[in-house]
Amino acid sequence: MFTYMKQKPGFYKQVAFLALPIVMQNLITSALGMADTFMVGILGEVPMAAVTLANIPLFAVQMFIFGVQSGASVLVSQYWGRQEMDSINRVLGVALWVVLVISALFAGVLLLCPVAFLSMFGNEPEVIALAAQYGSIAGLSYVCNAFTMIYVAAYRSMERPQLGLYILVASMATNTFLNWVFIFGKLGAPALGIRGAAVATLTARLLEIAIVIIHMMKNRFFRIHLHLLLRPGTEMSRRFLRYGGLVVCNETMWGIGTSVFPTIMGHMAGSTEILAAYTIAGNVEKIAMVVAFGLASTASIIIGREVGAGRADRILDVGKTLNTLAVLGGLILGALLLLFVRFAAPAWVYPLFKLSPGAAAVASMMMMVMALSMPLKDFNTVNIVGVLRGGGDVKAATMIDIGPLWLVAIPYAALCGLVLKTTVLWVYLAFPLEQAVKFIIGIRRLHSGQWVRDLTRA
Repeated sequence: MFTYMKQKPGFYKQVAFLALPIVMQNLITSALGMADTFMVGILGEVPMAAVTLANIPLFAVQMFIFGVQSGASVLVSQYWGRQEMDSINRVLGVALWVVLVISALFAGVLLLCPVAFLSMFGNEPEVIALAAQYGSIAGLSYVCNAFTMIYVAAYRSMERPQLGLYILVASMATNTFLNWVFIFGKLGAPALGIRGAAVATLTARLLEIAIVIIHMMKNRFFRIHLHLLLRPGTEMSRRFLRYGGLVVCNETMWGIGTSVFPTIMGHMAGSTEILAAYTIAGNVEKIAMVVAFGLASTASIIIGREVGAGRADRILDVGKTLNTLAVLGGLILGALLLLFVRFAAPAWVYPLFKLSPGAAAVASMMMMVMALSMPLKDFNTVNIVGVLRGGGDVKAATMIDIGPLWLVAIPYAALCGLVLKTTVLWVYLAFPLEQAVKFIIGIRRLHSGQWVRDLTRA
């Protein structure tokens, strides 16, 4: 039944070599993100809810950046299989132009009219006012982060995932230290509270850019050609728009759609407690998902490289193998998450974040639902983001990813939360409902074998 798991010698070693740096990068980012949440949480539930509110539009920007990053990765990995370095330079140039323009526009809106903009996502003036203080500064950090993430993605697609790990370790360590300094006024700095968290994030992102520029100048593995970067050409722009544009649409629509859920919760009774709980649960989910994202990136790299090199004979078995590893990882992490909710969270985590009994109960509910649906979510992540997208089937991957979200999960959550006025449990069940629908459609597409497409050829 699982004969496809028997791969050629060195396959699993290669998977570990590519996946572990990405897993570690995501784990460090998520763990330090939890530390950031803890520091803001010390200020109280209202500041924590304000950060969650400000991050609703910022998350959409982040997903847009991730979409461009993923679209670029699909093309770069296939060009890497063909060893066309000039084409990789052009892909990098198109991606940088797109992310820098869009992230700068969002940063401008948050800088010039933060209160009016963030009022669309919540209904409590105190929370909105604090969110504006954070968002007006944090928005600028996404311009810097966009530059870094595109460069890191190109290296990851050329089977050099360690670069992202090194940069993120330096950046997140700096961010966490400066959070402590600026939020609480340590080492002679003023106590800026929630604004301090934004200042720390922006400073860390500037450090990322400095590291990337130095790396561009010093490395010999991949030479940057500025004339190709600044003027990538209409042919590559068309190719990126045709294939990468679908991935950008996928991640942007997914980010906007995912942001609808906290927006719905933000308009429910007891929204401050719900958003505080959602923040805790969201940070825990990021940690639990690091293995799936690592495997997804690895699948995209390996499958994209093989397609570009014209070696597509065993790609279906590779996809099935990586998806099976994702399900096994989801089962293990889901079980660990249930133990965390039962024993560790009530004893240590909730008191640290000073959660009220109501917020703690909501956070426990969210994490239990998350744990039970973890195998499905891990499979869908690797199958859509890694296997189908890496194989060049970007259109089907997009439809499978955002169709169930917008046509099933969001209408269901809006009906429960805004029309029927149910408890937050019924709203949160939209997440496993979405994963179940994705699984049914995605596994049929996987077994069809019709998802292998070379995007680098005319």
